[in-house]
Amino acid sequence: MSYLRTGLSRSLSLLLALFCLAAIASAALAQDKPAPVEKKIDEINLDTQLYMIVGTNEAVGDAKMPATLDPVIKDLRASLPFKNYRLTATLINRVKTGGRLDLRWIGGPLLEKATGTASAPSFNDFFVRQVSLVEDAQGRSIIRMDGFKFGSRIPIQTNAALAANGTAVPTLSYESTGLNTDISMREGAPVIVGTLNVGPSGDAIILVVSARRAPQ
Repeated sequence: MSYLRTGLSRSLSLLLALFCLAAIASAALAQDKPAPVEKKIDEINLDTQLYMIVGTNEAVGDAKMPATLDPVIKDLRASLPFKNYRLTATLINRVKTGGRLDLRWIGGPLLEKATGTASAPSFNDFFVRQVSLVEDAQGRSIIRMDGFKFGSRIPIQTNAALAANGTAVPTLSYESTGLNTDISMREGAPVIVGTLNVGPSGDAIILVVSARRAPQ
């Protein structure tokens, strides 16, 4: 009888020890496994909008902006010293989440009042390495643009040469400006990506971007 009690006690002790080891191992694995922060959403198309706004102290002919940019313009007027803002380009594109954007285009003159460059075009490119729709820890939709890159070649008058008839002809050179960054934004909310000072007049290009899920 004493032998049976001893064997039973040893078996119970062994089972208890195994249970404790299993509990410790499970707790260690739970600590090593990071808590999920973002959840990717696949197979969804996104509509993206890139707005190019010029901030200037010159008078502008038609300064009307899309209603969606009203909060942005309000923030700009509070933080930048420009008297007026005008929209020079709106680019709308569709991209699959996880995909990339790569655009190049010839735009109209950015510095409308600059002598000698008022009719000269600008050359622009817009690139995003990856556009992703994710959910944060609170379940809110966040759009990420990794490898956001914008570049522009802007005409600058360097001097004036005399034509054969004695007329002064402006000589232009193209200067490059741009920015590179990674950004994230709430779905459908336009955000200011950055500002780029251009030309001797002190005008600035202001980049605003937004994105939302495309209609199915």
